[in-house]
Amino acid sequence: MSRSTRGTRATHQELPPALREAVDDFAGHLSQVRNRSAHTVRAYVTDVVALLDHAVRMGCRELCEVDLSVLRSWLARQRTTGAARTSLARRAASARAFSAWAHRAGLLPADVGAALASPRAHRELPSVLRADQAAALLEAPARPPTTPHGTATTEPTPHGTPTTEPTPHGTPTTVAAPGGAVSTGADGDSGVADAAVVLRDRALLELLYASGVRVSEVCGLDVEDVDHGRRVIRVFGKGRRERSVPYGVPAQRALDEWLRRGRPALVAPHSGVALLLGARGGRLNPTTARQIVGGYAEAAGLPRTSPHGLRHSAATHLLEGGADLRAVQELLGHSSLASTQIYTHVSVERLRAAYRQAHPRA
Repeated sequence: MSRSTRGTRATHQELPPALREAVDDFAGHLSQVRNRSAHTVRAYVTDVVALLDHAVRMGCRELCEVDLSVLRSWLARQRTTGAARTSLARRAASARAFSAWAHRAGLLPADVGAALASPRAHRELPSVLRADQAAALLEAPARPPTTPHGTATTEPTPHGTPTTEPTPHGTPTTVAAPGGAVSTGADGDSGVADAAVVLRDRALLELLYASGVRVSEVCGLDVEDVDHGRRVIRVFGKGRRERSVPYGVPAQRALDEWLRRGRPALVAPHSGVALLLGARGGRLNPTTARQIVGGYAEAAGLPRTSPHGLRHSAATHLLEGGADLRAVQELLGHSSLASTQIYTHVSVERLRAAYRQAHPRA
């Protein structure tokens, strides 16, 4: 149990019984009715517990005593303690969600959170790779990279021999190209496992860029979620919303190689139906996937890149190529078009071309 979790639970236990029961019911509503992820539920509950703790300090003993002034006082206190605008916006959203639920459940006489205003969060655009930089990153697993730090983590493979995985500071000192294995030891199994890891890395990078899916979504893919005939993957996004996302021919080739030569070398009894596997044979962890992307980007001399950066790059390149914003929204799995508009920064070249084509005085 993490320190933050222990602290949240201790504060939760210190609440009056009626408020504690309301928090538990709200958490159940989020997970069972709204189908929110465990991470989202934990974030909402943390904010609500802090809000109710503040309400108790203001003299509230029952939930019906919490009004708009309490919510505003809570946010004001957060601001005076140095909370960022994004944090204030998230906590206000948690308060509004809790207030709306409590009103529907008959615990509040009115939805007091509906009138709660919050500062607009400043949304910074993540860095985006140029098309040539994205191509260089996708080709990186085919070239044995070196890490400037000279170190790599080792994980035991299903064959009992270690294989290297990229670290957050770089990529493995010795890897295998897709065309042939590079052994790190005398045992041939090590070379096979190394080659399998590189094939997996190539498939991971191609899928992330080709489909624009989130890192949690690509790591959650099962073998049966890939429709090879139509070149489509079935993705379960936020709230377990299902969508179908297409991918291109290069990603298809990388997937075929991984499934034919790579996955069988790493598969273990506990692998199940996971599409992408870690070095120990379990489902690939999103944290490891982030390390892989960052490591290859550093080794290729590219700007610092993450899976979300590849998602942003894919969306940007689609829009620059003329894709419809609604289509990109569906591809990314955004419930609101406003979420997709963060990806609509347009290149100067495309803007000039549109100007020359449309403006009468161009």
